Amino acid sequence: MIIGIDPGVKTGLAAWLPEENRFQEIMTTTIVRAQAFCRLAHRDGIQIEIWFEDARKRRWFGAKGREALQGAGSIKRDCAIWEEFCRQYSIPYRAIKPARGATKWSAEMFRRMTGWEGRTSEHARDAACLV
Repeated sequence: MIIGIDPGVKTGLAAWLPEENRFQEIMTTTIVRAQAFCRLAHRDGIQIEIWFEDARKRRWFGAKGREALQGAGSIKRDCAIWEEFCRQYSIPYRAIKPARGATKWSAEMFRRMTGWEGRTSEHARDAACLV
């Protein structure tokens, strides 16, 4: 199982089953609940790998206000927490550089491209696009 994570206050999570070529789960949750999901899968003997969008690798920046800069710092801290989590539990991971245009799909576009019929948030769709 490959688990895609879009870090933030609203953490996007998408669990992809490569052998079945389908998503098992796509949701928006908290960092604590997302880590619990990963730990349960790992503890149940499912071979998992976590791929998270790593804001620390971002090299382009748009217009910034004070709140945007604080939010960016918070997300960078979340990325460090995910890296520490993976190392602590010996879970393979990829810290993926954000790519312009690779995320922010509309719900309709996401449905067309993936066939996923469940409700999704922008965060959940971004996590799914990682995997």
